[in-house]
Amino acid sequence: IRLSKETNDFISTYRDSTFFAFLSFYAVHGPIETTQEKWNKYREKAVSQNIADQGFKMEKKLPIRITQDNPVYAGLVETMDEAIGMVLDKLDELGLDDNTIIIFTSDNGGVSSGDSFSTSNLPFRGGKGYHWEGGIKEPFMIYVPGHTNKGKKSEYPVTGADFYPTILDYANIELMPNQHKDGISLKGLINENSNMPERSLFWHYPHYGNQGGDPSSVIRKGNWKLIHYYEENTNELYNLIEDPFEKQNLATSKPELAESLSKELMNWLIKVDARFPEIDKNFNADNRAMYDNKIRKELLINLEKERLELLDLNYEPSQDWWGSKITKD
Repeated sequence: IRLSKETNDFISTYRDSTFFAFLSFYAVHGPIETTQEKWNKYREKAVSQNIADQGFKMEKKLPIRITQDNPVYAGLVETMDEAIGMVLDKLDELGLDDNTIIIFTSDNGGVSSGDSFSTSNLPFRGGKGYHWEGGIKEPFMIYVPGHTNKGKKSEYPVTGADFYPTILDYANIELMPNQHKDGISLKGLINENSNMPERSLFWHYPHYGNQGGDPSSVIRKGNWKLIHYYEENTNELYNLIEDPFEKQNLATSKPELAESLSKELMNWLIKVDARFPEIDKNFNADNRAMYDNKIRKELLINLEKERLELLDLNYEPSQDWWGSKITKD
């Protein structure tokens, strides 16, 4: 709410000129918290839908949430929605809503492992820090005043790198290709007056993450998506139209396609001088096995216990609910 108030002050100051406001909320990041009123609202909703017997399962390295029944997280999401509404109301109040482009997006999918283990992205697989669609498929909405195609949904794959050239294009500023090499203007897509070029999209995650993701690189080309894992030097291949939830790995049954995408991915990584993961010479397999066993025997059990505590009618973290769910990992 404070960030929205500051943004509104900024908009009011520059209402009679051009302005660019970049508003990045801390929410809905961990540690998560809410008010007792919102916790009660979403606790009742979860109970009315019957509390699941199981809220987590083991992914490769960490538990992952498979049930969205977290009332603290839900309350935090609503608070963010309210904060966004404050900015939209200010634009309307100042008469700027018909001359302001509004973009809403996220930097990753919801956190289902690590951090606060807050949310489930099902039916999409994974979450923040993972290479599946639950981690890289994000909210991406653009409002441009004067368009009649309100609420139109496009299946054309886009990325955050497309924002910059799109904003330049709508502001009638000459595009600067050297500054946005990985992005293209989406003005034609939004205006529905041009065919967008087919292009490959790339992701590079050459390290382990605290959400459980493995060192990997990804290419999406058309309907196809290939994930390369550095630890085992293996690939996964999915058709995201026929299998949007990435359940059927086709790398073995379509070896030529997998090889073609893998080569294109590696060529791009070399072209951009990407850093690659290196083998840790101090890695101890026995220590890793002990850690994994502890995760399964302790963390998974504790997460299930905590999930039920958050839904208990007598749950009260503190008198003022500040820090209503602090991450413990």
